[in-house]
Amino acid sequence: MTEVLMPKATAVWLVDSTTLTFDQIAAFCNLHPLEIQGIADGEVAAGIKGVDPIATGQLTQDEIDRCAGDAAQRLRRSDARLRETQRRSKGPRYTPLSRRQDRPNAIAWLVRYHAELTDAQISKLVGTTKQTIDAVRDRSHWNISNITPQDPVTLGLSTQVDLDGAVQKAQDKLQKQQAKADRELAKKRAANLSAAEDAGQPSAQPDDDQENTAAGLGAEPDAMPEAATESAPEPSADNIFGDVPNSSEQPKEDAPSVEDVFRK
Repeated sequence: MTEVLMPKATAVWLVDSTTLTFDQIAAFCNLHPLEIQGIADGEVAAGIKGVDPIATGQLTQDEIDRCAGDAAQRLRRSDARLRETQRRSKGPRYTPLSRRQDRPNAIAWLVRYHAELTDAQISKLVGTTKQTIDAVRDRSHWNISNITPQDPVTLGLSTQVDLDGAVQKAQDKLQKQQAKADRELAKKRAANLSAAEDAGQPSAQPDDDQENTAAGLGAEPDAMPEAATESAPEPSADNIFGDVPNSSEQPKEDAPSVEDVFRK
């Protein structure tokens, strides 16, 4: 089965240069419509340079115009004899002398936008060594000031098919490692819980005091002792200061008369 050459790069060009819908571009490039929307938003295929499918002989301008006027139409390849994607044989990749100076730029792009790739995968994609990859990653390369991240597909150091395959493989490996770590953590927690139950720790099984306390908290107010429910007498002046002498019982003194005060 034939496929579009460099589908993501072709999708980037179609999004930027035509008015085709996301569904039309996705059907032609064999991609998901949400991925095409991500390309339009700049969230997917960052740094990938668009490839003109008209220049590569995969589409004609008349075909694009035909589908641009009707969203229900689908693009048809102009060349039905597109070559099958050839898999590269095992072994080191040969890089022409004119492109070897671009390898640090490709390494910088892969390290920045696809951190999930291993050094072995990067080395296989662009035909470099682990020492060069480490030098670019830790910025100790002798020409680090002139290194600019560039897509290895655009530079011609790798194919889009090989890049997509390496990225998918790396992501699958990370997902498997994460799933394995989650399973080991669940087993460890189950073992700790079982050991706690065997040891009879409070965290594993509540003791009788905790059960009694819980039962006491749930008791109704009627079950409380009668002595606690009796109201205390209200405080008064007699309770606080003791007996206060009655003023009516005190002896009265005779008031002086006028004759006693002014008599001579």
